[in-house]
Amino acid sequence: MQFLKLGGSLITDKALPSTTRPEVIKRLAEEIAEAKAEDPDMRLVLGHGSGSFGHSAADKYGTRKGIKTPGDWLGFTEVWLQASALNRLVVENLHAAGLPAVAFPPSASALGEDGQVASWEMAPIENALENGLLPVVYGDVVFDSVRGGTIFSTEDLFTHLALHLKPGRVLLAGIEEGVWADYPACTQLIETLTPHTLAEVAPALAGSMATDVTGGMETKVRQMLSLVERLPDLEVFIFSGQHPLAVKKALLGERLGTLISS
Repeated sequence: MQFLKLGGSLITDKALPSTTRPEVIKRLAEEIAEAKAEDPDMRLVLGHGSGSFGHSAADKYGTRKGIKTPGDWLGFTEVWLQASALNRLVVENLHAAGLPAVAFPPSASALGEDGQVASWEMAPIENALENGLLPVVYGDVVFDSVRGGTIFSTEDLFTHLALHLKPGRVLLAGIEEGVWADYPACTQLIETLTPHTLAEVAPALAGSMATDVTGGMETKVRQMLSLVERLPDLEVFIFSGQHPLAVKKALLGERLGTLISS
């Protein structure tokens, strides 16, 4: 089993509010369909970020930090609306490519406790996989017993899902070629990163220039390092989905970008 995330920076223009990259979304959907056609037994869970559809509103209202006022709750619903709108576009493109995709909105099925996943009903996703469907999850607002409400990133969701579904590979496709040892110069790509080598590159890890309320590259890397410590057989790849066929190649087993392993 594999998990694939299409990053918000890949499928939207994160510098412009609510702006998609429709040609990229279409191409990625077609590449996933081609990979599935070449490997019909492939079991896949797809996730995507919200990019400029969710992060701008979330940053404006501070939604990830919690809900305190009626205005904050209005912001919560605005983030929900934008995230679900982008999800609809992604799923429509997957269907246009012939994929039996079905969305599982975290806001309707998961609960948080101080920013962590407290519960999430797995049975519907497991049933979708058993019946050959393509489950789609995405960065979304959730109700939280401590914060009132918060936001779960796709990495938050993948971490929880991975502990239940035990994928062999997690593929994180964004706009960066991988993890850089010399960010922001971006001339030295780290081929392999483990919990033991993190200290060597920690000073170079940084978020993107555009607003990313769920933490950017540093949070992503630290989450995945923590996950491979808990699942030692797991391989995580951070790579660029901007190159044509990169996502297809990654799904079919080609090594791209930076490998995070135990």
